[in-house]
Amino acid sequence: MNAPARQRPRPAELLGTARSRLQRYLDDLAALVAVDSGSYSPAGVNAVADWVQARLESLGFAVERIRPHAGTGSRPDTPALVTGDVLVARKAGRLAEADGGRRILLAAHMDTVFEDGTAAERPFALDGTRAHGPGVSDDKGGLLAGLTALELLHEHDAAQYAELVFLATPDEEIGSPASRAITEDVAGGAHYALGLECARENGDLVVARKGVADFRLTVTGRAAHAGIEPERGANAALAAAHLVVALQALNGRWDDVTVNVGVVRAGHRPNIVCPEAELRLEVRASTAAGVRRVRRAIEDAAACPAVPGTTVTVEQLDDCPPMEATADSLRMLAAAEKAAAALGFALGATATGGVGDANLIAGTGVPVLDGLGPVGGADHTPQEWLDTATVPERVALLASLITALGSDDGGA
Repeated sequence: MNAPARQRPRPAELLGTARSRLQRYLDDLAALVAVDSGSYSPAGVNAVADWVQARLESLGFAVERIRPHAGTGSRPDTPALVTGDVLVARKAGRLAEADGGRRILLAAHMDTVFEDGTAAERPFALDGTRAHGPGVSDDKGGLLAGLTALELLHEHDAAQYAELVFLATPDEEIGSPASRAITEDVAGGAHYALGLECARENGDLVVARKGVADFRLTVTGRAAHAGIEPERGANAALAAAHLVVALQALNGRWDDVTVNVGVVRAGHRPNIVCPEAELRLEVRASTAAGVRRVRRAIEDAAACPAVPGTTVTVEQLDDCPPMEATADSLRMLAAAEKAAAALGFALGATATGGVGDANLIAGTGVPVLDGLGPVGGADHTPQEWLDTATVPERVALLASLITALGSDDGGA
């Protein structure tokens, strides 16, 4: 027998509750920012995970902690590393999937880019409505906004969904080498995913993110004595130099693609014709098709080195799929815009070249809307900030969006 239908909480009710919780949010944010949780600080990340776990369990979530294997990742040259745990929490709703209930994934990360000791050097501080401190925007403010939105739903007994899944990762800031497989596995059963990175500085949500592919090009030449018989050599450094120019020239060929040769290594001694060189480059593209196009262009350039006697091999070391704006994700955006209007503010959306766990989720085929935390900026810098005045409305927006997406009527 189906559970009786319950009325969704009105946006004004959610906003009122969010406003009443602002001081608690600020106290909690100060506590989280006080924990050094850099990607390479597993003890600090796990201290955050302990805190998040306790909060989720108080809301009725079943929490699983997964310790990734050291060195897990897609890059063959990634050294072994030890990260904090991946946290996966689940809570069943009242609406069966067969009756239109939807599984909604909320994704955040617990790590920051900062070294141990930074929290003591730059402790949490409020300057008017602006909060400062390491990770205050990226992503502790967004992580906490997600937890607060779940508290709103719990308080208003809003459970018209099949399941809520809360994912918190320990290594997003270094490309998620350990947690990637877990993230992709967790995303597999979701109908929608909501990324809890903070909103852009102008308040926009993120509807698309470029994908990234890293390449290594190894140029093999032929050594020779540079003074006695240089003509017997084949200079790999010279071939690499021509390649750098050719690869950088790919910028501008396609509107949605950028190429950057970031590392060049060649030779060992100045009196030897250089026998080997290496280039490391990064490609960013808005679509998977764009990544494939530029890979073909890289391979074409490598096939015809400028220096006779040299050869070039191309290896793709890593890839992070693009988060593309799809028909489903644009419908999610429309639902968010409708919820924002009911809360009394307008909402925009943008695409960005930055990548995150939202890319990995999108790569599984799940529609994603990101940037659902409060408004913040200057991420990864000592000036990082979060506009606490936006916390109540963004928390209420997130809670409203979950209620709208929880069933197949889209909140109608």
